Amino acid sequence: MIRITHRISIDEKELEESFVRSSGPGGQNVNKLATAVQLRFDVRNSPSLPDRVKERMVAIAGGRMTQDGVLIIIAQRHRTQERNRADALERLIDMLRDAAAPPPPVRRPTKPTKGSQTRRLDSKSKHSATKRLRSERLD
Repeated sequence: MIRITHRISIDEKELEESFVRSSGPGGQNVNKLATAVQLRFDVRNSPSLPDRVKERMVAIAGGRMTQDGVLIIIAQRHRTQERNRADALERLIDMLRDAAAPPPPVRRPTKPTKGSQTRRLDSKSKHSATKRLRSERLD
């Protein structure tokens, strides 16, 4: 079991890993070895996740989520399979923790108080009077 939060854990059997060749520079190591990891996690059909977390995961994942609700994470930063596997798993856990966190409260719009309105208008009239005095001096 992979622990996400104190309430949410996912089974390692729900994850599917495949190894592919990395792209980009790296010379012989990249050309010969399949070190990149493609981690697949079926978010929509996961029994471990609550519905609200699944909904947030769809929003967080964006283009990494397929039409069927499968999250695909590709890790190819490192030279070894083990480090790429750990990187992919860490990124999945971070995404799940972000999805499990409650959304921030929505700000309710408020109206300015009467006192703040009068202070603002007083400030504007003082500034206007200062400008008016400056233009009278030039005439």
